[in-house]
Amino acid sequence: MNKPEKNMNRRYEALLVLNTQAKEENVKEMIERLESEFEKEGAKVEQVQKMDKRHFSYMAGSLDSGYYVNFIVNADPQLIVRLRTKFKLDPDVYRQHYQRLGENKEKAAPKKVAKSK
Repeated sequence: MNKPEKNMNRRYEALLVLNTQAKEENVKEMIERLESEFEKEGAKVEQVQKMDKRHFSYMAGSLDSGYYVNFIVNADPQLIVRLRTKFKLDPDVYRQHYQRLGENKEKAAPKKVAKSK
């Protein structure tokens, strides 16, 4: 008997550094394409933060700067592995970093205040 699969979606922050060398005017299209790639693979994109172009602290080959984009997504852990592999082959993605975030809680617990004497 097969057990029903549990929904293992977790929140992740995906920081992608885009190679915009000679493609400055196409940044918006690149970000939209990457967002659709996340959704095509089954991730739910919560938020996209465009963090602008930044210079690297040291030269990495011929590239001295990149456009930073932060995606907040809900995805299965295995999906993150697939996306990492897929984006590693994408010439527009220079670097990528994924970090699991805590669950988005609707209500925060009230803070306890010490009683004064």
